[in-house]
Amino acid sequence: MKNTDAGSGSGIPLIPINHNHHHQPNHTTVPIASLPEPLPPTLPASGSDILEAEKMNHPSTSSAHAIPVNQQQPHDTIVQIHQQPMPPPAPQVMPPAPQVGPSQRNQPSLDILQGSREEYVKIAVPLYEAAMKGDWKAAKIIIDKHPNVIRSAITENEETLLHIAASAESTTAVKEFVINLVNMMDKKDLELQNKSWDTALSSAAAAGNLETAKTMVKKNQALTEIPNNQRVMPLYMAALFAKREMVTYLYEISKNMSGDFWSDDNRGWVLQKCVEADMFDVALKILNDRTDLILKKGLLTDVLLALAQKPNAFERKKPNTIFTYIKSIFAVSIKKESEALQLLKIIWAKVAIMPKTVIDDIIRGQLVKIYTDKEKRTAKAVYPSRVLFVATKMGNTRFIIELIRLYPDIIWKKDDKEKTIFHLAVKRRQVEIYKLLHEIGAMKDLITPMKDVYGNNMLHMVAKSVKQQRIQNVSGVAFQMQSELLWFQEVGKMIPPNYRQRKNNDGKTPQDLFTKMHEKLLKDGGNWMKHTASQCMVVATLIATIVFAAAFTLPGGYDQDTGIPFFRREASLIIFVISDAISLICSTTSVLMFLSILTSRYAERDFLEALPRKLVNGITTLFLSIVTMMIAFSASFFVLYHKKLKWMPITITALASVPVVFYVFLQQDLFRDVVKAAYQSKHLFKRNNKRTLYY
Repeated sequence: MKNTDAGSGSGIPLIPINHNHHHQPNHTTVPIASLPEPLPPTLPASGSDILEAEKMNHPSTSSAHAIPVNQQQPHDTIVQIHQQPMPPPAPQVMPPAPQVGPSQRNQPSLDILQGSREEYVKIAVPLYEAAMKGDWKAAKIIIDKHPNVIRSAITENEETLLHIAASAESTTAVKEFVINLVNMMDKKDLELQNKSWDTALSSAAAAGNLETAKTMVKKNQALTEIPNNQRVMPLYMAALFAKREMVTYLYEISKNMSGDFWSDDNRGWVLQKCVEADMFDVALKILNDRTDLILKKGLLTDVLLALAQKPNAFERKKPNTIFTYIKSIFAVSIKKESEALQLLKIIWAKVAIMPKTVIDDIIRGQLVKIYTDKEKRTAKAVYPSRVLFVATKMGNTRFIIELIRLYPDIIWKKDDKEKTIFHLAVKRRQVEIYKLLHEIGAMKDLITPMKDVYGNNMLHMVAKSVKQQRIQNVSGVAFQMQSELLWFQEVGKMIPPNYRQRKNNDGKTPQDLFTKMHEKLLKDGGNWMKHTASQCMVVATLIATIVFAAAFTLPGGYDQDTGIPFFRREASLIIFVISDAISLICSTTSVLMFLSILTSRYAERDFLEALPRKLVNGITTLFLSIVTMMIAFSASFFVLYHKKLKWMPITITALASVPVVFYVFLQQDLFRDVVKAAYQSKHLFKRNNKRTLYY
């Protein structure tokens, strides 16, 4: 989940705990300065649990980034180092942040909570149930007997009846319940707050109950600017839980967050959550209305980091086909940039003109010191959540391109292990980012030989086996091995020849490393090929046996004197003979193909072309043999029943097509991958005709 830390955009630190799923065991994170940290509001029911889990698991907040798993070492202790004081400031360094919103809580009456348990069960519990179901008739009976109950807390978190109804599922009955309840309440009653200082509007905003929110705001518009005890506004809650309609409504009602109780921190938090929730249109409005937010360094890092992790958001929207054709007639450009790309361009255009040190701080994130031993004697400083390298790991090519265009020196930036974005792209098998090397000219000959802290150049990095999540979409292990070989060959061509046999700090050449790291994959690929070929060969052999026997038992029989078939002039018999012959030829060919796979050497180079092509030929001929066998089977019934009972062969033909369709449906993924591996894999690194970096 995303971080609910309201202060992430302003430098408020997140303190990960060692049970966070982003950390390995025995890691602890300790901030240098203990700064006051606003926590998200507590919602009714399970809302507080959701927010707490959100807070503890956010992976991408520049204020206090959790260290990625691949950058952690066992028993490391992580200490965050603030590069400069950020609001809200530490009390011992700077004066406390100014108060935002009312200084006292609008507390509901506690009469029911502090009364007898018997009274609570008779009054509060039925009201809670009625609010959840929208049963106004049942609630009205209790309210008439106890008029003050609409101002009383009915849960231990001190939520009122309106709080409960506002967070309930938005049914027609609940909407009517809220309308009736609000009509009975005074304007000030709507401002009652629970223990976390959340109003009922905050609960409605988090739940996305738009009509409920409109009902309350219509009576008291001041609700939109009442923060909770952590300075979080209802608009933030809507953005946090990705309630688009609610966010749009509250943003307009709040007059673009221009009220007296709004601060730059509040606005920054909303902007960040809108980006994280893919509400880029709202984020664009906020930036256009509040251009001063672009000057906040911590917020810029957070927003860029959120954009870096969303490669799909940068895909260009495909316009309507007919509209495209009409526009093309008049030579009108119809390219439309995604809202995420527009947002990135606005932000990066401002960042690019900042001083170099500021730019580096923004794309680098916060400095973190890692203790590498249990005794905490040895430490190293790293930047674990750098925007540039997060985008590379995620394969966010368009994001990288936009950064390079305005800041070309980014191609020389290195991470904490001395790897450039291109080295990391090779390590993560990000093809499109890797292909940008072709567009930077001779500089690629200087980048590819660069070594990391372990003495590995780019060819060493591609020699290491890729992580499982990068190849999980491939059908067979053999194709994974082929992909690895293709990468190794491609990078070998890219790197200068005199670096291809260089040794790393462990004394291993790239080829030595590749062979060692892919031993298991090579063995598994061979076993997968053998198993697949064996199963398919059994089916092909059975088909060959059946169609061979059918060739000598023609439907309708033979003339005993001449040996000529009785229905030799029937088109259906000709179709039967031809289909049977094709099926026999294809099944026999398939058997031979699979037999050649079983007798292969299974050397590394065999997985490049030889084995995939044999497999695709075997599967293709097997499929054709099945299809033609079913055609021959159907044709035989047309021979026998061509004069009478014509419905019978037609019905049988329709039923005979079911196995063929079923086979195609089950094997389409395998067949697609086999064809791709055999004939399209060579085009994996083919250069685009159109330049993407500079055009």
